[in-house]
Amino acid sequence: MTNDYTKENSGYTMTTVAEEAARCLLCHDAPCSKACPAHTDPAKFIRSVRFRNFKGAAETIRENNALGSICARVCPTEKYCELACSRSGIDFPIDIGGIQRFVTDFEQKVDMHILKKGKSNGKKIAIVGSGPAGLQSAVTLLEKGYSVDIFEKNTKPGGYLTYGIPEYRLPSDIVDYEVKRITDMGANIHLDTSIGEDITMADLKSNYKAVILAIGASEAKMLPMFDNNKFTESAVDFLAHVKQTKGKVTLPDNIVVIGGGDVAMDVSTTLKRLAVKNVTDVVYEEFDEFKASKKELAGTRNAGVTIVDGYIPDKVNGNEVTFKHRKIDSKLTIKADKIIMAVGQQVNPDRLGITIEHGEVPFIGYRTEDPQVYVTGDIAHGDKTVVWAVRKGKEVAEEIDSVLGGSSND
Repeated sequence: MTNDYTKENSGYTMTTVAEEAARCLLCHDAPCSKACPAHTDPAKFIRSVRFRNFKGAAETIRENNALGSICARVCPTEKYCELACSRSGIDFPIDIGGIQRFVTDFEQKVDMHILKKGKSNGKKIAIVGSGPAGLQSAVTLLEKGYSVDIFEKNTKPGGYLTYGIPEYRLPSDIVDYEVKRITDMGANIHLDTSIGEDITMADLKSNYKAVILAIGASEAKMLPMFDNNKFTESAVDFLAHVKQTKGKVTLPDNIVVIGGGDVAMDVSTTLKRLAVKNVTDVVYEEFDEFKASKKELAGTRNAGVTIVDGYIPDKVNGNEVTFKHRKIDSKLTIKADKIIMAVGQQVNPDRLGITIEHGEVPFIGYRTEDPQVYVTGDIAHGDKTVVWAVRKGKEVAEEIDSVLGGSSND
């Protein structure tokens, strides 16, 4: 594995993607397509690739998934389409994500313009948050003829796509490319704009037919014993800093990561790519109950990270942490130069007028009690993955259109 933080793993060539697509069994019932939360329809675009119809493959992807090149890189396909792949019964599933990446990279290279804005219906929608759900809902609404304004509190759009996912997994230029396609369709993105400070919910409701709250779980959780510990940094802050500096950071030789989800794997692998000598990840779960995807866990182990499973922090004294095992009478003490906490993220709903319970709104669906306000993304019920964000973004846009009717009449 390379130590270059910015270097993405190589993708398929024209020859190798054809070989991989040729492994597809062309199942009549297409279980892979049924298993995709965003309905990206891998069965159809793989069939197009087999016949060298890359334009048709790109059109299939974009018709269903406006963030196709992003999902190709970060979607946990092992949980969805590849889990359902019939080829698994013979040897191993088709590399659906890899084929999708080739197609969307090809689309970018030849400068295809697949998504088009629909005829204007004279109605304006506001979207709070420019993460994947907000971006997808913008595209779906634009295709239906709505005008869309996106309000983003950060200096760059993309949410966790921009500030959280490491460069080697999701290059910044891919996110920039996807965002530009959406602004080229007509979406207006207002950066450095916080709801409640720069503009109020009342302002949005008075100027727009509907408001979509597409805020993400962007704030880090912290175990109380680590509060105000000068050796401790949250995974959210660490990943954002590394991504914004393209890996140009100075780090010590001995770092402990606490957490066992995909974010913890991202932190741990990033540290090794940045040439940190000793990286130890201490995880609450045991290996048979890990939250991280198998792909991310394998990547972290291949990078040379030491993973200690089944331990929880018991006490901390400066940069010395004592852990105890959940099930057996065992303790472990590690002294580290730096401690990175990857124990979850939370939503900040301040000034938005919504209630959040356990990270979500306390109801199923997208409509709130306020008929003008809708929710989507992390705060809506469902998985917290990018592909699910795409699904939720499409569904909330469809919901709004069903209510407003797409007509220019008030």
